[in-house]
Parts: sequence; structure tokens; C-alpha cells
Amino acid sequence: MILIVDDKPENILSLKSILVLNSFEVDTALSGEEALVKILKNTYSLIILDVQMPGMDGFEVAEAISGLSRTKDTPIIFLSAVSIEKNFVTKGFESGAIDYITKPVDPDIFMLKVRTFCKLYEQTRALNNAHLALQQEVEVRKEAERALQSTLTGLHLTLESLPQIAFTATPDGKIEFVNQRWYQYSDSKDIFPSLHADDESLTDRWDECIHTGKLLEMEFRIRELTTGEYRYHLLRVMPVITNGIIVKWVGTFTDINEQKRLSEFLEQKVNERTRALQETNQQLEASNHDLQQFASVASHDLQEPLRKIRIFSSMIKSKKYTDPDLLEYLSKITDSSERMSTLIQDLLNFARLSKADSFKLTDLNEIIREILSDLELVVTEKQAFVSVSPMPSLDVIPGLIRQALQNIISNALKFSKPDNVPVVTITADFCEELSVDSPSVVEGEYCRIYIRDNGIGFEEKYSDIIFTLFQRLNSSEQYEGTGIGLAIAKKIVEKHNGLIIAQSIPEQGSVFTIILPVLQQKESFSDSHSLKTTFLTKKI
Repeated sequence: MILIVDDKPENILSLKSILVLNSFEVDTALSGEEALVKILKNTYSLIILDVQMPGMDGFEVAEAISGLSRTKDTPIIFLSAVSIEKNFVTKGFESGAIDYITKPVDPDIFMLKVRTFCKLYEQTRALNNAHLALQQEVEVRKEAERALQSTLTGLHLTLESLPQIAFTATPDGKIEFVNQRWYQYSDSKDIFPSLHADDESLTDRWDECIHTGKLLEMEFRIRELTTGEYRYHLLRVMPVITNGIIVKWVGTFTDINEQKRLSEFLEQKVNERTRALQETNQQLEASNHDLQQFASVASHDLQEPLRKIRIFSSMIKSKKYTDPDLLEYLSKITDSSERMSTLIQDLLNFARLSKADSFKLTDLNEIIREILSDLELVVTEKQAFVSVSPMPSLDVIPGLIRQALQNIISNALKFSKPDNVPVVTITADFCEELSVDSPSVVEGEYCRIYIRDNGIGFEEKYSDIIFTLFQRLNSSEQYEGTGIGLAIAKKIVEKHNGLIIAQSIPEQGSVFTIILPVLQQKESFSDSHSLKTTFLTKKI
């Protein structure tokens, strides 16, 4: 930008027109004072000054500009049609101008000078910037050298204090410093310690490390000079990088002989323990089989006396006794025997969950239809409303997953509020993680099944307890059951490598969320894709 300073607007207009026509950016000032204010705020590549101005004349303005550090290199041209005597020209140059032009002036000559002075200013400015940058770079390099030397001294002191063998090397791999421990394994600073004949070559790995610039880490045995003993050491060599360039290598040999011997000993013990655990596992499998056989026999033997109790109680009640106390006692005997029978059957079902079963592709829609068919009398009696969204096909054990879902759905109907119509909603979606909070996706590795009800609910602090065997939150007189149903459901879900979570608010209902893998590990991705496609088709 060029600044024109003249107290006459007509002079400014003529000069500005010439400069603008030649593609120069122009600023103007009508007095020396105004010019100084603008010079302090802006940067100009050339200043054209009139000599005679009211207030500060051109010479005073030029002297002020030359005295400022930020503008001392700005070229100044005096342009005057009045002050053309030699003494004025001399004073102009003494004030800091680089040219003194008297009018009339040839526009072509004037523009030639303007271009020349602007170019010289830009070149001078670029040269000054380059010089300043060079000075800064020299100072940075000097400071870096001082810091490097200080760091190097500190590094050597640190390496001497280490309990390991330590050394440094040049970027091309020549060893330049070793600590005193080095000489316990080598006679010379330039020679690596001797390795055991059976160990990997250090020379090849070291050359590869220098070539690639990567960390070197390897274990081997090196020979101690005084005893001749080969001891295990861990070698780690790391590059020291400055400005993206390797300037040094720093390496350490750490004695791991004791750890290595201990590791070998522990590995032997682990192998022995593994064999013992395998034998124990085989014994447990045999014991588990015997336990299942016992549970089956025991349940049969326990059920038989209960059946007789129920039969004989019914026979006594059929005699049409009129004693109310006797009838009440008979009812209690019958109810207790029924609960005992149910409890035995639930315990047997729980014990059978440890039995190995095969997974297969199962349509959950069919499973839920069967469950609702079995619960039809309860649904009708309570006038319940059950809503079921399209369900996917999953890789499950059909009988077990049916039992788990039936236990939860029957609970939703059982624990309804007396004055409300029970509403049960069953929906499903996909997610990528085994988590309730995982975002819903179109296709995922897991399927979430939600069973919502508007029943009596429970406190959130009991959300884990309800899945414990025999744990009940309500009295058996008010709500029948053995306290095993949810424990069975949890164990079934866990057997499917899944997760079950209960969330509830008292008197507002509950939500049971079951998360199951779409496929168990044995299945392929193509099968998984077909299962998800089936679900999406049903939803559409």
C-alpha cells in the first residue's frame, strides 16, 4: 500500500488516479499529523510526501518516520512543485527521503520510480525477515546443542548408575559409550558380550534394527568373564529421535536369569496343576452325572408319597364330612402337598440345567405362541392383554428358552394389580454388545427381548435378589410360587451366553430384558445374516 500525504485534495486525486490505474492500493492523508497516525497503524511500502504543509511540514514528517524502528526502512519520495531549490532537495534527503521529485513530472518516469522503490522495499523487508529467521535458527541450534550436551552428560551419569549393562551408539550403530558393568561381560567397548551358541545371532538383529530404525528387543544368554557362566539377559535398544531423525541409540542388558529360572519352574507347576485340574474336572463330570441320576430318582421317590397324600386327602374329603375344622385341615394338607410337588419339580428342572444340550435355529414367534396357548386360561381369567411384536429366529435350546420365557410371562400375569387389567408387551431389537444400554441397530450380534408389564413392580434394590434361588418379595399366601422360576430363567439365559436384567418401579410395572447371541460360536456369519434377514422380513 502507498500513502500520499498532501494538504491539497486535488493533488492527492491526481496522484491517486495514476497509482490506481497501475494497480496499486492507495491510502491518503491531508496533514502530517494524520499521516503519522496512519503510519503507526498500517504498513506502507512507499510514502509520497508534499514538502509545504500547514502544521508539520514534509521534512518533519520524514524525520519522524525515519526515527521509528518499524518504519525506518519505508522509502519516502518528496514531490513538490514549489520547493525545488537545491537547499530544499538537500534537506529532503537529509530528512530520510530516497528521492526528491519536482513538478512537473513525467507519469511514466514517476511510475517507474514508484515500482522500483516498492520492489526494493519488499526485497529489503524479505531480506530482513530472512535475516531475523536465520538469527533465530542459529540461536535455536546453539540452544539445542547446549541442551544436547547437557542431556548427553546427564545420560552418561544415568547409565552409570543403572544396575543393568548400558551403552549408547551412533546412528550408524557404532558404540560410543558403555557403563562399567559392560566390562563384566566384554573386554572391549567395541565388542558385544559373547552369546550362547544356541541363541539367536545378535549381529543380524542389530543390523536390522539400524536399517529399519525400530526398537530392538530380544532375550539370550551372555557369558560373564570372571565365572564363565551364561546368564539370561533382556536386550532393549531404543532410538533417540530429534526432529524426526535418529541421533543416537540407547541400549540396556537386563539380567533376567532368576526370573527365567522361576518362569520355567512356574511353567512346570502350571502344567502339573493343569493335569490335576483336568483329572478333577473328569471326576466332577462323573459326579455331576451321578447327581443328575440321583435327582431323577429322588424326585420320583419324593413325588410318590406326595401323590399318596393328595389321593388319600381327596378320598377323605369325598366322605362329605361336615366338621369345618377337619375340612380346613384337609385343604391345608392338599395345598401343602401341591406346593411341595411343584417345589420338587422346579428343583429337578434347576438341576437339569447343567446337562449339555444342543443349540439350533428356533423361531421365537412359535415358542411364544405355544406359551400363550398354555397360559390361555390365566389370560382369560385375568382378562389380560398380551401384545407380541415379530420375533427373530435365534440359535437356542428350544425347550430351555421356552421355559425361561414362560416363567417371566407367567410372572407378569401373576403379579398384576387387583383392580387393573394386566397388560404384557413383548418386543425385540438388535444390538452390537451384550448390554442393555447398547444402541439399537438394524443388524447386530445380539438380540434383546423386552417383556414389559403394568403389575405391582418392586424396588430397584431387589433387582439382583429376585434371580436368587428361593428368594421371594411377596408372601406365598398372597402370590403362589416357589421362588425358583426367575432363578431358572437366569441360569437358562447364562447357559445361552446371554444376560437377563430386571428394571421396575413399585406400582408401575416391570421390564425384564433378555439379551441373547443371535448365533452361538459354532455358527457362521452367513447363517447370522440369514437369521437377521428373517427377522427384518417379519417386521416389514
